[in-house]
Amino acid sequence: MLAAADTDDFLNAICHEPDCLISSRSRYINNGRHRMKQVPRVHIVGRKNAGKTTLVCDLVQRLTQAGLQVATIKHTHHRHELDTPGKDSHRHRQAGAAAVGILSPGMTAAFIPGNRDVREDDRYEHFDVLFRDFDLILVEGDLHATARRIEVWRSALNELPYASSDQQIQAVVSDDEPVVDCPVMPRSDLNPLIDHILSR
Repeated sequence: MLAAADTDDFLNAICHEPDCLISSRSRYINNGRHRMKQVPRVHIVGRKNAGKTTLVCDLVQRLTQAGLQVATIKHTHHRHELDTPGKDSHRHRQAGAAAVGILSPGMTAAFIPGNRDVREDDRYEHFDVLFRDFDLILVEGDLHATARRIEVWRSALNELPYASSDQQIQAVVSDDEPVVDCPVMPRSDLNPLIDHILSR
């Protein structure tokens, strides 16, 4: 989590340092004195009703119990309005704010409208800033991400796993017997999967 001092340093770097390079498409710092840690990101992908959400929640619980700080991202193709129309923060955006933050005693949130000219994969760089102090980022979904992808699959879906045709998927999690070229790890025992995630 971002401490107040870390946030101040981050903002000062953006606003006051002449050699600070800020990309207009991703808004992240990239210079020698402010090099941010690259937090590992793993995508849990799979077909509808394959069990992605349940697997992500189970992994978060296990990894948190092991002492890791895990952040999660839900990827969706639906164009939901994530803010509440009529609320002050939504009105700020309607007035032309490029991004809007909400800070309450118990939660911090940011709404950053997507840019059609920016590759979707590049938009994860926003989270590199927000989640830089965490140990791992788990993403539910996004089959086309360039980061590591692990598929959860069940034969009851009556569809082949994506990994049967996508050689970039690193592993399949299933208690069935998918015909794939990548490693298959049991869904009923998360230890091999956790070892796989943490060993990379």
